[in-house]
Amino acid sequence: MPRRFALALALALALAGASLATSLAADDTSPLDASWSAIERQARGQTVYWSAWGGDPAINRYIGWVAGRMDERHDLEVVHVKVDDIATTISRIVAEQAAGNDAAGTVDLMWINGENFAAMKERDLLFGPFARRLPNFALTSPDDNPEMLTDFTLPTEGYESPWGKAQLTFYHDAERVAEPPRSLSALLSWVREHPGRFTYPLVPNFLGSTFLKQVLLSQVEDPSVLAEPASRHDVEAVTAPLWDYLDALHPHLWRQGRHFPSGGPELKRLMGDGELSLAFAFNPAEPAAAVTAHQLPPSTRSYVLQGGTLGNVHFVAIPFNARHKAGAMVLANFLLSPEAQARKQDIDVWGDPSVLDMRRLDADERQAFEGERHPASPPPEALQRTLPEPHPSWVEALEAQWQARYGNG
Repeated sequence: MPRRFALALALALALAGASLATSLAADDTSPLDASWSAIERQARGQTVYWSAWGGDPAINRYIGWVAGRMDERHDLEVVHVKVDDIATTISRIVAEQAAGNDAAGTVDLMWINGENFAAMKERDLLFGPFARRLPNFALTSPDDNPEMLTDFTLPTEGYESPWGKAQLTFYHDAERVAEPPRSLSALLSWVREHPGRFTYPLVPNFLGSTFLKQVLLSQVEDPSVLAEPASRHDVEAVTAPLWDYLDALHPHLWRQGRHFPSGGPELKRLMGDGELSLAFAFNPAEPAAAVTAHQLPPSTRSYVLQGGTLGNVHFVAIPFNARHKAGAMVLANFLLSPEAQARKQDIDVWGDPSVLDMRRLDADERQAFEGERHPASPPPEALQRTLPEPHPSWVEALEAQWQARYGNG
C-alpha cells in the first residue's frame, strides 16, 4: 500500500472514529440537555415500563395500541405495568430512593395527578423539568391554558406532561328517570324518593373521593378555603356540612349505604344490570362509550350538575431514577400527538377528551377529532362549567375522616 494512501486512510478512519465518538457522547447526554433527535436516538432499543391504571379493558387496549406504534416508529418497547393504585408504585420508588437507587429504577413513566403528584414532588421523586422539551407539548398551548401547567392547584413546573382531561359527569337511563336531579340538594331529595337506586364508589377509590369533593364544594360555606392547604384551616369545621349531607344520604343508597361499589367499573355494571337508575363517571364520554360497547342501554343520557362539576387534567411523569428517561420522553411526546389524541378521544376506542388546542392543528388533523355527538354524551357547552380541584391535602383529610365514619360499614 502506498505510504500516502495509507496515511490518508488512517486519517479518514481517525476522523470517522472521532465523529462516531462525538455522536455516541451526544447520545449519552442527559435528555434534559440533548437535542430532540439525540433523545430519539437514545430511546431506540429501550424498554419503557409504564405504570398506569389497569382496571379498564378499553384503556388497556389503547395503551396496547400505543405500544405497537412506539415499536414500529422508534424501536421502543412499552410495557404496561397495570396497577390498581398508583400509590403502590410511589411506595416502591420511595424504597428505591432510600436504598440509594438513583439511576436504575423499575419505573420509567407513571400516570398520575393530584395528591400522588404532590407526594412525589414533595419527596423529590420526579425527573425534570421535561415537559417543554417535548415537541408536541406546544400543541396544548400551555401559556394560554393554565390547566396544562397546574395539578390540583400545584404548579407542575414541567415535571408532568398532560395527556387527557376529566370531568365529573352524571348519567341515567332516560326510560326510567325522565328528570334526573340537577343539583346535590335535588339529589338528596331524589334518593329519598327512590331508595336504593343510587350510590357512589368506596373511598379511597378516586371516583368515590371525587364525589366527596363535589359534595363538599356544594356544601362548604366558603369554597375558596379548599384552594389552600388543609393545615391552614379547621378541617372538622370546614368539612362538617359534608358529613351532615352524607349522614342524610347514606340510609337511602344502594344497600342502605352499608356496602359500596369498588370503583367506576362496578358502578357502571350496576347501571347496566338495572340495579341503579343514576350514576356518574369522571370521563364525559364514558356513558356514550359504554352504550357503544353494549354495557349500558341506548336510552342512557348524561349531564353536568347546575353550577358545574369537578374537572381536571391527568398527566404522565417520569421518576427521578428512571432507567430509560429518553424512552419515557419519546413516549410522553407521542401521547400528545394528534394521532394518539384523536384515537384516545374516539368513543369506540376510549373516549378520553383531548388536551390539544385545536387551533394549533391543521385542517386534516382537526378533522380526525370531528364527528356527530353521541346521544349519550353531554352537550359540549355543559363541559364549560368546570370547578377547580381542591388542594391535594384535602383529599387525604377527607379520606381519613370518611374511613373513620363509614369505613367499617
